[in-house]
Amino acid sequence: MSVRRVVPHVRSEAMEESREFYGLLGFEEVMNHGWVMMLASPSNPTAQISLMAGDKTAPVTPDMSIEVDDVDAAYAAVRESGAEIVHSLRDEEWGVRRFFVRDPNGRVINVLGHRSDPVPG
Repeated sequence: MSVRRVVPHVRSEAMEESREFYGLLGFEEVMNHGWVMMLASPSNPTAQISLMAGDKTAPVTPDMSIEVDDVDAAYAAVRESGAEIVHSLRDEEWGVRRFFVRDPNGRVINVLGHRSDPVPG
């Protein structure tokens, strides 16, 4: 299993103002679902920040996301370790397969992989 990217989540009640602020640092909006907005560096697209008003389908807002190439293997490893699963493994309508786990510091991590066959909306 390999890590593809790590994205910190900034909880925000001021999405547009935050987008403008991070734009001053060179970030551009690359995705916007209303409740979550992804900003990325045009020169380094994996350098990203996510702005979240809250998570649409989960009971908590994660502190960061880690994209892996095999989310099922990651889920199995985390479950076997005894770590707390906060949000069970599932396919989301926007094309990711993900779960949330709590790290030893109490942070909620969204572990995800992109699906090749998005669930019909």
